[in-house]
Amino acid sequence: MHRITRLGLATATALAAAGSLAPSATAATPADSGHHGGHHAVFVQTDNLAGNRIIAYRRADDGTLTQDGGYDTGGLGGALNGSVVDHLASQGSLTYDEGHGLLYAVNAGSDTVTVFAVDGDHLERRQVIDSGGSFPVSIAVHDGVVYVLNALNGGSVQGYTVRDGRLEERSGWHRSLGLDPTATPQFTNTPGQVGFVADGSQLVVTTKANGNNLDVFRLDHSGAPSDTPVVTNLPGAVPFGFVPYGHHGIHLTEAGPNALAAFTIHPDGTATQDTLAATGQSATCWVVAVHDLLYTSNAGSSTLSGFRAGDHGRQLTALGTTPTNPGTVDAAVSGNGRFLYVQTGGEGVLDEFRVDDDGSLAPLDSLLVPDAVGGEGIVAF
Repeated sequence: MHRITRLGLATATALAAAGSLAPSATAATPADSGHHGGHHAVFVQTDNLAGNRIIAYRRADDGTLTQDGGYDTGGLGGALNGSVVDHLASQGSLTYDEGHGLLYAVNAGSDTVTVFAVDGDHLERRQVIDSGGSFPVSIAVHDGVVYVLNALNGGSVQGYTVRDGRLEERSGWHRSLGLDPTATPQFTNTPGQVGFVADGSQLVVTTKANGNNLDVFRLDHSGAPSDTPVVTNLPGAVPFGFVPYGHHGIHLTEAGPNALAAFTIHPDGTATQDTLAATGQSATCWVVAVHDLLYTSNAGSSTLSGFRAGDHGRQLTALGTTPTNPGTVDAAVSGNGRFLYVQTGGEGVLDEFRVDDDGSLAPLDSLLVPDAVGGEGIVAF
């Protein structure tokens, strides 16, 4: 384990600027399977091309982390053409299923997904399954229904259900996105995230610069998607990562204007922007939420931008920026909401922060994640 002194913002900016921009389940509960889910832990995906791994950290009461093991996924990481600090150029590549105590990891270089059972800060590999497409980059789960987003060959989503701690592919739940497969560079012209609105009735996909769209699939009571999505075009927005709020809202990063936006997803699948707040930073791509606080990762500036949401999520007030190590990418918040952890892809460093009551971030420490330069995917408890 190596601890890193936080780099100056000027150095960080120079390096990172080259970078990027549901239904009931039949599965056993974590207790039934002998695993009780995650607690006092942070899991980080390396996305290493020679072999993808999940590095486990134990969280102390003061928020600091200690490395406590590494787990092979049984697959390979991948790197999109043109990427530097964000090899997957996506949000949600490592996802926790709280209802079943399972952790899902994409293996972009192998076109597979790995399923781990979680017990505290330990993992047990249960399954490696085909992703249903090429170059999986994002996974979403709601009430026993799981969708994987595949980035290449025009993009696609593939649906699964959870049973006995494993994923079962649903052959009729595959939908192509119809994106231009030749658009370059890949890292800005592949889809960015798949996710559910909070009540699980709709599935949302961001297409980034390959369309600048929000694609919304209606889901029936079983979790099956509509034949085609309702598409809302956002010219020049480069929609990237999002988190849900309310029953049918999302807070969405837009890498084009470098901003955080609030959207309402209507029952018919159309999306309406409620507000837009500029970060004033570069490559605003990822977002994480804790209560009414939101933090965007700005890869090109090597910073985090804070916002407080008001008016039921439809209003955003800027709280300022916090420097990180080079190439700020995916982030996660501890289960108690007190600590924020962010991957920085420039050197494969994990930065640790305390979340204060006023929304400011206090640096705690930084760790070098083994073999994780350009890695994405983080889950915290």
